[in-house]
Amino acid sequence: MIVRLARRPRAGRMSLVTSASREAPPHEALRVAIVEDDPTTRDGLAALIDGTPGYRCVGRYGSVEEALRRSHEWLADVLLLDINLPGMSGSEGVRLLRARCPSTEVLMLTVYAEEDKVFQSICNGAVGYLLKKTPPVKLLDAIREAATGGAPMSPEVARKVVTLFRRTGPAEPQTEPLTPQELRLLQLLADGHSYQAAAERLEITVNTVRSYIRNVYDKLHVHSKSEAVSKALRRGLIV
Repeated sequence: MIVRLARRPRAGRMSLVTSASREAPPHEALRVAIVEDDPTTRDGLAALIDGTPGYRCVGRYGSVEEALRRSHEWLADVLLLDINLPGMSGSEGVRLLRARCPSTEVLMLTVYAEEDKVFQSICNGAVGYLLKKTPPVKLLDAIREAATGGAPMSPEVARKVVTLFRRTGPAEPQTEPLTPQELRLLQLLADGHSYQAAAERLEITVNTVRSYIRNVYDKLHVHSKSEAVSKALRRGLIV
């Protein structure tokens, strides 16, 4: 069966679909570009995309460098990017491709879900991550999901992402800067001075020392002197 894709009317340069955009109307084909070094895989993906109503392949390239060099030729809603490429890797290239084409959503393709590359790709701007063994129907669904604000991931990749974030833990909340006097107090406590001795060195009362230390607890989100000193040392606030 021959699939004929309707030609779109020329109505000037059309803005790309972003994560905040609504889903494109059914008659508008999603524009997809491919960066994949294996010709068989690259041609197979292009045939799948061009052979499916509602999708159109607008460019296919064998490396990140080629895609960047010829970026003026393609205007895509979604870029399928292989992670293991000759020259610059896909996980490194995401950032440059996103900078060159900020409205194009990047969907990574890989054979194996390697944690470090998954994390690097997501940090550099990829919105999704699929294994190459993903069935064609699910791949097409993932492309549309990425174009309309989603973050598609193969189950194996999603599990690694969850594991990685569990290992790294939640980000520490932003803290209010400590005053010079509070830093001097913390340094004295780290050096082994008591509240009384610290008060004498700073020429303030013990009650003022206690007031300062309560402020330090609140700012560093800690509950004891040892926690405060430990966190201050880790952050390089004191030595």
